[in-house]
This record gives sequence, structure tokens and C-alpha cells, in this order.
Amino acid sequence: MNKIIDYQGRKISYSIEGKGEALLFIHGYLENAEIWSGFTSRFTDKYRVLCVDVPGHGNSEVIGQVHEMEEMARIISMILQSETISKVVVFGHSMGGYITMEFLNLYPEMTRGYCLFHSTCFADNEEKKLNRDREISLVLCGKKMQIIHTNIPKAFASDYIHTNKAEVEKAKEIAVSCSDQGIIALLNGMKARKDHSTLLSASSVPPMLIWGRKDNYISEEVFTKLVSLAPHATILILNHSGHMGFLEEADCVYTGIMNYLDSLA
Repeated sequence: MNKIIDYQGRKISYSIEGKGEALLFIHGYLENAEIWSGFTSRFTDKYRVLCVDVPGHGNSEVIGQVHEMEEMARIISMILQSETISKVVVFGHSMGGYITMEFLNLYPEMTRGYCLFHSTCFADNEEKKLNRDREISLVLCGKKMQIIHTNIPKAFASDYIHTNKAEVEKAKEIAVSCSDQGIIALLNGMKARKDHSTLLSASSVPPMLIWGRKDNYISEEVFTKLVSLAPHATILILNHSGHMGFLEEADCVYTGIMNYLDSLA
């Protein structure tokens, strides 16, 4: 079921299906909730599954010039409260992981568990900030497609691209649908986000960390550093995935997540 909620006069879209304990899936940059559709349906026979369109993406409206991670987390909280959900397990893909960490920071009492899904707890370094600025400039110059044609194929393992062209094209179509203002606001928000290394290490909420060995965005060195901060985490390493494991190795990811959810019981 698709729903709309009002946030400061702007429409925020999300879907909710199933019954039971709540799971929330937050998509990444240049995505919307549709990216999860084939994967999250696996969980709805046992869980209540929510997928949100981050502001400026999908059917959610832009809410400002900078979509700060704190504000994104507040919107998540508002959605959960509207559904009378007091506890949730949050799965944040890529940029969605940044929102996940901020949700944990602001609402630990609502966080039953969380997963950094091809994501990290780290803030942008100067190189990444410069790359965000470059992409903002491209969007402002009407060259969004240049970003999409570069970033989307890079998100997949090369062998997956050759055998699953339809999935890659669908991801491109979703990226094209993202509004220019929404992309810019999210890039600004990612640039400004906090480092949550201490939170990952100190929080008593048990995390899950998922990474693909063929990930072009998160190196093995960065993931190893992430794991070192969370010796209490459930770790899932995907041998054949890039940055889109829920598409590239869906069966393996589903099994891993179900085992993690069982450990939270």
C-alpha cells in the first residue's frame, strides 16, 4: 500500500506491506523506493515492511536546498509514529546508511537493529566533497545524464552488467526520475553529514554490515576499518556483488538478513 504523509507542507511518499515486526528500507543516492520492490517482497509474509522515498526522489517532494541527514531521520521517525510503530530494524543502502546512522543517533529507543548496506558511518573526506560539488555543477548545467551513465553502471559488478542488462537499465530509469533539485539537496546533505564512528562502536544496538568484494564505491580497506569499529556486528561479505547486493546476490542477502533478524529475537 502506497501512502503520503505531510511534512511541513511537502508530500513524503512511502509504502507499507505485511504484518509483524517492522523493517524499514531506505534507498541510496539516485534511487527511490522502487529499487527495493523485487527484494523486500520476500519479507512481507513475516514482517511489516516499509520503504520510503527520500525527499526529492520518487513521489516525495523536495523540502529544501540541503537535505540534512538529521532532517531525513526526523521524517523517518514521523512516518513510524504515524503507523504507531515504536521499534524498527532499519536497512540503509549506500546514502540510506547515512540516514540510518543519524536515525540511530537521534532515536536509539526506536532502533531494534540496523544495517549499513554497502554503506559506512564515515563523513565525506575532502576528495568526496569535491566530487559532490562536481556533480552539483553537472546537474546545474543540465548534464544529469552524464552522472547517471557513469554512476549507475559503476554500482554493479562488471559481469552482472553483461548478464542482467534489464536490471541495470531499470536502475538508470529510476535515476533519471530523480528531480534535479532533489539530487542537489541530497548531495549537499551528504557533504554536511557527521562522522558516526563513535556511535557505531558504542551503541548497544546490534548492527549488520553488508559489503560486496566487487564494490567500486567502498574499498576493502574502508570496509575493514568499518568492521574494526564494530566487533559486535553481523558481517555479510558478498563475493560476486558490487554496490547493489540486493539485486546481484538477492538469495544470499535474503538468507543473511533473515539470520540477522533471528538473532535479534
